[in-house]
Amino acid sequence: MEKVPFTADGLTVLQVELKQLKTVDRHEVIKAIAEAREHGDLSENAEYHAARDRQSFIEGRVGELEDIISRAEVIDTSKLSGETVTFGATVALADEDTDEESSYTIVGPYEADIDRQMISTASPIARALIGKRVSDSVEVTTPGGSRSYEILSIKINS
Repeated sequence: MEKVPFTADGLTVLQVELKQLKTVDRHEVIKAIAEAREHGDLSENAEYHAARDRQSFIEGRVGELEDIISRAEVIDTSKLSGETVTFGATVALADEDTDEESSYTIVGPYEADIDRQMISTASPIARALIGKRVSDSVEVTTPGGSRSYEILSIKINS
């Protein structure tokens, strides 16, 4: 069974979602199905079918979350030095062509959220950065082409 890296916060988010699905959402959908059944003919009952679809989604998501959580491995970033880019590090970069600066936090695949500048360890940028040091230059090959970045700083989030 392959372990999946997580920050402590990232794992907590999934555990909260799982608890919500099991303790609240499941019960609400069961009530909705029961109410829709009372309306009679199920073959043409849109409320019934919508509730069943919602139930199917909830059960699928519960199974998925239970699998992910069972394989989760929380990485304690407080023990890392911050001299090199690792899981859990926030890295400030400068595009060597445009001098545009950006910052990314390297997290596990289920925590990645580009809107919050959180990238997966499997992303091209993270793979190029891991193991590098401040002032190193990295070449990142993406589907959009190659780019060069200079590492400005590394901060370990603990």
